[in-house]
Amino acid sequence: MVVHIVMFRFKNESRERNIEIVSEMLNGLATKVPTLNSIEVGRNFTDSERAMDLSLISTFDDRDALKAYATHPEHLKVLEHIRRVTLESKVVDYVKE
Repeated sequence: MVVHIVMFRFKNESRERNIEIVSEMLNGLATKVPTLNSIEVGRNFTDSERAMDLSLISTFDDRDALKAYATHPEHLKVLEHIRRVTLESKVVDYVKE
């Protein structure tokens, strides 16, 4: 199984609303992308300079399934919006044995 983790830091403009919108959009991918096995979206509550605003943890059968997700049209729509409303993101992909 492949685990895909992404963390986002949002721009200050309409920050709270954009976090809500992106959370809904990401959760909506569960029924739209066949290779996506599971998805968990969580909002940060820690007040720290190191903290990111939102995290995504998703799982896939293998690397090919993750690649299919990365290029899926529904994912690309969400990604386009995310790029407009975030300052930065960090990603980790790994194989869970």
